[in-house]
Amino acid sequence: MKSPFAIAIHGGAGTILREQMSASLQQEITQTLEAAVRAGHQHLEQGGDALDAVVAAVTLLEDSPLFNAGKGSVLTHQEMVEMDAAVMDGQQRRVGAIAGVKHIKNPVVLARDVLLHSEHVFLIGEGAEAFAFAQGHTYTEQDYFFTERRYEQLLAMKASDQTALSESVYPDDKKYGTVGAVALDQQGNLAAATSTGGISNKRYGRVGDSPIIGAGTLAENGNVAISATGVGEYFIRYQVAGEVAARMRYLQQDLVTACETVIQGELKQVGGEGGLIAIDQQGHIHFAMNSSGMYRAAIDRDGVCSVKIYADE
Repeated sequence: MKSPFAIAIHGGAGTILREQMSASLQQEITQTLEAAVRAGHQHLEQGGDALDAVVAAVTLLEDSPLFNAGKGSVLTHQEMVEMDAAVMDGQQRRVGAIAGVKHIKNPVVLARDVLLHSEHVFLIGEGAEAFAFAQGHTYTEQDYFFTERRYEQLLAMKASDQTALSESVYPDDKKYGTVGAVALDQQGNLAAATSTGGISNKRYGRVGDSPIIGAGTLAENGNVAISATGVGEYFIRYQVAGEVAARMRYLQQDLVTACETVIQGELKQVGGEGGLIAIDQQGHIHFAMNSSGMYRAAIDRDGVCSVKIYADE
């Protein structure tokens, strides 16, 4: 009998309303989410490890202009892209994280290279890029990441001196478009990956929760793997991923109880909007959010694929 394996992904949480979503855009989003989760699941089905599965899924999301990571990253106040990512292997608790990179096409792949080939676990800025080029990554011009939609979003925020953490200038501004994946492989190993362009109009080298282990990303065998999305400052302050894991490990809470207690309870009480995806050691998957939606997809331990957008689905 095969050991259970499963994968879940997200494309960000936030203010996602049916009345503001065209049928064509919704179809494009759901098709991309399904393609990404199937890419990761294929690795698992063939006996591959969870780490490669989550990287495969997130890479596909980074290559899409629809999500705030890689190609679709938002712009900083200086009209540039600065991206962060992290991966974690639950078997040996190995970590690779990077922040503030500007010329790397797939930050999640670089994060995995940090995990596999660096004595360090977290590299930033020019140093992270120097390591990337030494590992064979090619230099990617900023023009590759530029999209008219993100530029218009930035101009609107500059005009009102806001970031995407402020009250929304227009509906699209309150989608915290981090992307991520969690998986359990046939060997019983858990892994998580998260990648983001951060928040529009950010300044001063701001870094959110995505590359912070225990805040936006976490994987530990025998317990849980988590990737979060939302207002990063809150997810760091309340150590969201670590809190869920601790509740499961020390209080013996089940996956759903731990996730909902943190997202709908502790985080919501202090105004921290967002959500997370999580998978436990048995391959059970849960999506938790206190926002109106979260782009998400999964292929569960029975091989059933689901793709959802809104919180009431």
